[in-house]
Amino acid sequence: MHMVSRSSNDYKRARLAGIECCIEPAFWSGTDKQHAESFFDYFEQIIDFETERADRTAGIDHYVTIALEPKESNYPDMAEEVMDQIPAYLDRENVVGVGEIGLDQGTEEEEYAFRRQLRMAEERELPVIVHTPHTSKPEGTERIVEMIHDEDVTEERIVIDHNTENTIEIALQTDCWIGFTLYPGKITDEKAIDLLEEYGSDKMLLNSAADWDPSDPLAVPKARDKMLDRGWDREEVRKVVFENPLEFFNQSPNFNYKP
Repeated sequence: MHMVSRSSNDYKRARLAGIECCIEPAFWSGTDKQHAESFFDYFEQIIDFETERADRTAGIDHYVTIALEPKESNYPDMAEEVMDQIPAYLDRENVVGVGEIGLDQGTEEEEYAFRRQLRMAEERELPVIVHTPHTSKPEGTERIVEMIHDEDVTEERIVIDHNTENTIEIALQTDCWIGFTLYPGKITDEKAIDLLEEYGSDKMLLNSAADWDPSDPLAVPKARDKMLDRGWDREEVRKVVFENPLEFFNQSPNFNYKP
């Protein structure tokens, strides 16, 4: 969840809905940044202030992943300066992975940034959140899978996110985890549940893109309730919304949440 864009009341609502821990990935903030220093201020904000705010307002354990996301990797000079500094942020105590990285328009600059940050994560044995593009999604997902194979990184530490019915079979060609982002324009909870029923729940995750656009930080608990309404076994629902993400992020040495 991108809680930097939400109010403290959203943290309180999330806690009442049963959310005890959230992972906030670095993401595109709605407008392209013009300076590398803007990234560093943003990273500091989500690492320190958001972690403190989540705990202070709702008792939620808050962790982050850090990255140069794909859209802004198309400014090569700025991107290089940002990526040079990312390793220092990956050593911070509540940083649990690298992300979001991936493709937006599928440019050479995006591919370079994706590969470089994949290798950063591999060197540190950190989980990775991969952003599949909004346009030409199947082709972009295929290219992401090609690069993951090409870089020979540990696929079990990667979640390929923002999947739809048009990408899931491509993502399943890997040993990566599969993420569904419950968000207008990405996938509805009903369709995500349909795909879980078709493909099973192993290594499958649900998440919410709670950003400035129409979105819902309670999307996952609402999907949980819909799964129960559709007759899912309670333990199987718990696996998808709790145990799977817990297992994935437990691969990070800095992830200390204990249920």
